[in-house]
Amino acid sequence: MKKLILASASPQRRKLMKILGLPFIVRPSRAVEITSITKGCAHLVQTNALRKAQEVAQRLHEGIVIGSDTVVLSSKGRLILKPRDLREAKKNLKELMSKPHWVYSGLAIIDAASGQKEISWEKTKVFMTKLSDQGIDRYHKLVSPLDKAGGFDIEGKGALFIPRIEGCYFNVVGLPLAKLASMLKNFGVNVL
Repeated sequence: MKKLILASASPQRRKLMKILGLPFIVRPSRAVEITSITKGCAHLVQTNALRKAQEVAQRLHEGIVIGSDTVVLSSKGRLILKPRDLREAKKNLKELMSKPHWVYSGLAIIDAASGQKEISWEKTKVFMTKLSDQGIDRYHKLVSPLDKAGGFDIEGKGALFIPRIEGCYFNVVGLPLAKLASMLKNFGVNVL
């Protein structure tokens, strides 16, 4: 089987890759991400995922490189990335709790040897219950928001204020697994 390479330093994506049950290695990408929407969120996350995968693939002679990018779009149409500090994280979370929002993830897969590539994206609608300022502060003491798009998790304590979603759960975590498994088939990698 071809070697899988995750072009990400994200601990969440690493955990999700383990669910696939296939051996993989991690080679974090040094690509510079675009952080503004010019042609829509789907285009943004696909472009960033491709940049990440290409940067890593260029350093290798073989292997299937997987790049991913996740962003959050508030109901106000504002792009919410990883917060810079706790103050920004709190402000963002309050905005996200006001109305449902969307999580977009882009996926890019490149065969480093042949140059074959495929790009796709996933979108999930997230509904949150509102927390008080004190509740948000307690959450941030338990879960660091600084390494997460939108500044929240769904797989941990964030599940306590996310009563439902519409779409792929794993997309909200940061790597839409069903989409990834489907794409990997086109590279001769069968997960099941």
